[in-house]
Amino acid sequence: MNFKKYRSFPSIDLPNRRWPEARILKAPDWCSVDLRDGNQAIPVPMNVDEKIEFFNLLTGIGFKQIEVGFPSASETEFKFIRELIEGNLIPGDVTVQVLVQAREQLIEKTFESLEGAGRAIVHLYNSTSSLQRRVVFNKSREEIIDIAVKGTKIIKKLASALNGTEIIFEYSPESFTGTELDYAKEICDRVIEEWGPEPGKKVIINLPNTVEMATPNIYADQVEWMNENLNNRGSVILSVHTHNDRGTSVAASELAILAGAERVEGTLYGNGERTGNSDILTLAMNLFSQGIDPCLDFSDINRINKIYEKCMKLPVHARHPYAGELVYTAFSGSHQDAIRKGLEIYRQDKPLYWEVPYLPIDPSDVGRQYEAIIRINSQSGKGGIAYIMEQEFGFRLPKDMHPEFANVVQKAADKTGNELKPEVIYDLFKKEYLDSKSPLNIIEYMVKEKENLQDGDKQVFLNAKLEINSRIKDVSAGGNGPIDAFFTAIKELGAGYYQLVNYDEHALTSGSDSKAVSYIQLKNEDGGKLFGVGIAENITTASLKAIVCAINRFLKNGSKINSKN
Repeated sequence: MNFKKYRSFPSIDLPNRRWPEARILKAPDWCSVDLRDGNQAIPVPMNVDEKIEFFNLLTGIGFKQIEVGFPSASETEFKFIRELIEGNLIPGDVTVQVLVQAREQLIEKTFESLEGAGRAIVHLYNSTSSLQRRVVFNKSREEIIDIAVKGTKIIKKLASALNGTEIIFEYSPESFTGTELDYAKEICDRVIEEWGPEPGKKVIINLPNTVEMATPNIYADQVEWMNENLNNRGSVILSVHTHNDRGTSVAASELAILAGAERVEGTLYGNGERTGNSDILTLAMNLFSQGIDPCLDFSDINRINKIYEKCMKLPVHARHPYAGELVYTAFSGSHQDAIRKGLEIYRQDKPLYWEVPYLPIDPSDVGRQYEAIIRINSQSGKGGIAYIMEQEFGFRLPKDMHPEFANVVQKAADKTGNELKPEVIYDLFKKEYLDSKSPLNIIEYMVKEKENLQDGDKQVFLNAKLEINSRIKDVSAGGNGPIDAFFTAIKELGAGYYQLVNYDEHALTSGSDSKAVSYIQLKNEDGGKLFGVGIAENITTASLKAIVCAINRFLKNGSKINSKN
């Protein structure tokens, strides 16, 4: 790779720059250019019906300025704008924007498309960079200025003749970042002077990062320099339009706002020429995550994703910030455990501000569900698996049980090499614990209590019918409770000696018809420990089933039943 054929972009002489100390306190004016910049960058451009559907999506999100096309470029573009106007499809608080080059016949066609519109932005541009002047146009600085001024005069003339339509003028020195700053100021000043704006009727000066040529801080320096040096600044709305050639268009737009930009043009998901435009979804949600009203509504991100993919015929990247399928998903075990604990604390404490590890925003704010946060594969940890069992199926596994069941799940994940969906994890749990009825099974039981009224002692007697190795056994034993009595019966049966280590239980569902689930950890004679799980209408039955489950798991691991019994 011959890196010596490239050179670094020069820095800007701005010794007293203010943007590094600035803060973004409110959302800028947003202008979507999806229907123009985004549409021209897809292999199959949208038809009129798709454009209308996408336009309605944008207005529903809350965009007040929407660049709807380049009406002089094609009949489809022209027809779409006429459809919006003649069909009365433009909300009263929405301003449509049209793009046009500084050529008379194109400007005339553009104004023809706007007849009957209540309000529109006419966006004039011509390329001003030193490279374009030398290579593409072979024109001097003054000749390029003449093109911009002439286009402005034509727009001004046609705007005055367009009855009933308020025209807002926007000018872009295309390839601004490759334009000498003094020259960018000169051409913008000349255009502003020709238009003659007033404080109540401002002109939009848009500074496009048409090709991202340097780091975002240099672009911010360029914007701040223009912000400080433009003539008639009080009658100007300073706008930016960044591209993503270096992968930092969002950062460039954010720093440009710090540098004085009041308006941002961009697209949803950053779709645009080459590597794309600045992603307004990400920009807006970045503000949202800092407690600033973005003035755009992305609360139903799944619906927005669906319409975008349908109309643009492009997929939303799985790792797209805020919108991607996997952005609220944790595969790492340590991440899963931190998320689970963070969510539990957030729900319990209900703090004023959102603070959950690895989740910069609450997924529910964009219409996502917590069930999608954690997925399980061979790298997943015990905390994530426990979270799935609780959130999806209501089982609050005891902490000591987490590594035991995680081992079961990870063995299955290692075997398949794939992600395990929640229903697969539940099937593993069911097979390992709930379906454990062999070689030992409890068929029926009866408990009797005998209480000595004089000294308060209580004795519990349990009679049970067990199936062991396909043979029916009747057992009886006493103890200080049903569990203690059952342990005695098991010992007498010859199934081994077990000691209860941990006991947990909870209602599996709420309501009068809820079932009880019991988790019992046993220790055998060799010191091994295993959990058993039981579910039943009452806690005694659930507990006895849990004991049977744990014993069966020991027996399957090599423990023996005394053959004489």
